Amino acid sequence: MKKKIYLLIFLIFFFICIFAILPFGGVEGGNMELISSAFNEGGMIPGMYTCDGADVSPPLKWGALPAGTKSLALVCDDPDAPVGTWVHWVYYDIPAGTESLPENVATDEHPAEGGTQGINDFRKIGYGGPCPPGGTHRYYFKLYALDTTLNLSSGATKKQLLKAMENHIIGQAQLMGKYRR
Repeated sequence: MKKKIYLLIFLIFFFICIFAILPFGGVEGGNMELISSAFNEGGMIPGMYTCDGADVSPPLKWGALPAGTKSLALVCDDPDAPVGTWVHWVYYDIPAGTESLPENVATDEHPAEGGTQGINDFRKIGYGGPCPPGGTHRYYFKLYALDTTLNLSSGATKKQLLKAMENHIIGQAQLMGKYRR
């Protein structure tokens, strides 16, 4: 009889340990992720997504958004630019139900995918691809999950976006790609 009790206690303890480490709850509460089918984390960004090619935005996909996400914001910038961090894309109020952006998001203030695009450091609305003057540069695509919709006017800058997002970021993910001319 004692052996059965010890076995029962062991099995209960075993299953408690297993259930404690399994990722139950699915996506919510997990770490946000951001990926692209065009390049891997730390990989080279293909030329078509740069000023040397078609200069179109790469496809992006994300998951594991935190509960309470009301909208998303996306910034792409290059910290290796000789004049300081160079902003390539500012995009905000992306609907929370959006799971990806296709290749070649239109450079419109309000693209078909939803949300609003800001102004980049090329002084244009939407995406402006990598165009380094020399050397290998890193390009960070940063996705933010927000607990609100920002309702900024179109054409907002990265600085204005970051200010509006203060105290509203509930999750974030990033993808870094490189490019060399």
